[in-house]
Amino acid sequence: MPKIKLAEKTINQIKEVCAQFGNQEGELINVLHQVQSKLGYLPAEVQEVIAKELNMSVAKVYGVVTFYSFFTMLPQGEHPISICMGTACYVRGAEQVLAEFKRQLNIEVGQTSPDGKFSLSSLRCVGACGLAPVVTVGEKVYGRVSPQQVNKIIAEYQEGCPAEAKSA
Repeated sequence: MPKIKLAEKTINQIKEVCAQFGNQEGELINVLHQVQSKLGYLPAEVQEVIAKELNMSVAKVYGVVTFYSFFTMLPQGEHPISICMGTACYVRGAEQVLAEFKRQLNIEVGQTSPDGKFSLSSLRCVGACGLAPVVTVGEKVYGRVSPQQVNKIIAEYQEGCPAEAKSA
């Protein structure tokens, strides 16, 4: 990946988040969550600033970012879509649901649509096994999703007004 130059404003935002958590190494995960929430992702340059502020190695920050599936080093779409592939969801057809999202959005897992609206990922468990298969779009949780419902879910976000989703 090409190296990006962070704007001074962005660097200051990162420093502010680190300071909110007392620049404590033990607060790394909280810092990463907060920074990703503000910036949308955690590229290497952001990780370097965090490492410096928390007085730790960049390798340690990178290790945490790559270990937890919640964190991403790539820009996400306006509407990040995640399909749960945990056992309950998988057994109930999550693989077909994922295939339908890939087909309709014409992107693979880990990619963002050319218009920047959608990004697609899979994860191991949402913790809503009773609603399997589960799809999340941003913070909204959709339960008992079938491949036939994928078009409707996508359309809700293309129109910019998501309907109420079933909550876990």
